[in-house]
Amino acid sequence: MSPRGGGAGGGGASDFAHADRAAKFILSKTKLRPRVAVVLGSGLGAFADDLAGAVRIPYEKIPGFPRSTAEGHAGRLVIGKAGDVVVAAMQGRVHFYEGYSLREVVFPMRVLGRLGIRATILTNAAGGINTDFKQGALVVIRDHIDLQGSNPLIGGNDERFGARFPDMTQAYSKSYRSIATEESRRLGIEVFEGVYAALTGPSYETPAEIRYLRTIGADLVGMSTAPEVIVARHMGIRVLGISCVTNMAAGILDQPINHAEVMETGERVKGQFVALLRAVLPRIAADAGGK
Repeated sequence: MSPRGGGAGGGGASDFAHADRAAKFILSKTKLRPRVAVVLGSGLGAFADDLAGAVRIPYEKIPGFPRSTAEGHAGRLVIGKAGDVVVAAMQGRVHFYEGYSLREVVFPMRVLGRLGIRATILTNAAGGINTDFKQGALVVIRDHIDLQGSNPLIGGNDERFGARFPDMTQAYSKSYRSIATEESRRLGIEVFEGVYAALTGPSYETPAEIRYLRTIGADLVGMSTAPEVIVARHMGIRVLGISCVTNMAAGILDQPINHAEVMETGERVKGQFVALLRAVLPRIAADAGGK
């Protein structure tokens, strides 16, 4: 399955060269130069469909890019304009559970960094642990607990990407979280804040695991995002994370969990979700230093 080979590791010289090559390929396909990226999780890809003047590049066409196999992930990079803001939108991501190494999982974020991205909005479908959340709730991620068992920075460090030991005190930008909260109020959309726990999947968690996650402070659980955030911060990219609670986690409700439910909920809330993204983008783009 691995398109590039190699195990889980950090940012070696070959990673920099591969990311640079992929970025140059992407930039050759469009005159637009994005400074903000959006990564769209399961069932949340609709935002990219409405970008103006867009160029759509399937992942398999981009040198070294891993291919998404998860249902609900279109697997293409879309560069276009949301209003006046030039955006690089990933319609889907790859996951550790698909058989990729963490090094491969975060390669797209490396490429975004080489494109000149300085801010990113990471979205995902998540299971709700906090009982204040209901199915369909939008939650701004305040922090995360990474329980995937490894770290994408393990291995040789290339200083061209970032420092050996990146600070994660504000893994999720406090000012970006404030922007999301302010814009949600202006739009009349209820938005929560919470801590996201990242597990490997692909099996959903057991009720006992959910009780454990609640005990250690998690409000949400999912199978992505944390590795991308680590690598984004390693490169100095600021992050806003937004989860859509597509299902309540195991044991919260007395019913089984299935992926169809995840997709249905994403479809139901996409209007609010897209409205919030479009509202926060101009302010985040201004902070990132360009349109």
